[in-house]
Amino acid sequence: MLIKEFRIVLPVSVEEYQVGQLYAVAEASKNETGGGEGVEVLVNEPYEKEGEKGQYTHKIYHLQSKVPGILRVIAPKGSLEVHEKAWNAYPYCRTILTNSYMKDKFMIKIETWHKPDMGDQDNVHGLDKSTWESVEVVDIDIADKGCISSKDYKADQDPAIFKSEKTGRGPLGPDWKKELANNPNCPHMCAYKLVTVEFKWLGLQGKMESFIQKMEKRLFTHFHRQLFCTIDKWIGLTMDDIRRMEEETKNELDEMRKNDCVKGMSADE
Repeated sequence: MLIKEFRIVLPVSVEEYQVGQLYAVAEASKNETGGGEGVEVLVNEPYEKEGEKGQYTHKIYHLQSKVPGILRVIAPKGSLEVHEKAWNAYPYCRTILTNSYMKDKFMIKIETWHKPDMGDQDNVHGLDKSTWESVEVVDIDIADKGCISSKDYKADQDPAIFKSEKTGRGPLGPDWKKELANNPNCPHMCAYKLVTVEFKWLGLQGKMESFIQKMEKRLFTHFHRQLFCTIDKWIGLTMDDIRRMEEETKNELDEMRKNDCVKGMSADE
């Protein structure tokens, strides 16, 4: 088991992020879907359980090119599918990813707290002392070009050069976090993402758990750069707008998996 906590500070409020995140998820799903691969949405509905209320989703990720070549060679046909079940009780969200072939030998759990701070709180997830001491904290700076590979880079998703016409936010310079912290009029927040990875496969466990954590960091970085740089497209949308968009996206994804070519980030880049 390998646990890391990723902290992503953004120049948006916790309330704005709720809409922006869901918009960006829908867009990212379309960017990764085609050629039989990508995202399939099975369930997207409200839930209430033990006093917790929110939105429950169940998706299947058809991966193939999204996993390392060594797994594509040894894994049986049809086994490269990951089920994602998510309980979004914003500002707290819990996501669990599993694989029917590996069963209890594979699990990724992502627990996220969205807080109106600059990422300076420790142990927001309330872990016991010994567990927390084993957690590596990783800060992700969305404006740092060095945090993203040249193959992933897109100029229209670069917070260091993007300026929002609707909000006036950006571009984010080298000291943007300090400037944000010292400006009480500018909204800000941090997504604290606690990622627990289990991959119980003899001879591959350590390598794969490290690889998965590396991929999670890559995905979080790419996703939040995109989220900020599309702010003019989602700022001002309501949750009703988002739910309509999600339903339209579900239908689009079904068509894209059948008819579009493979696209998005591969694991071997």
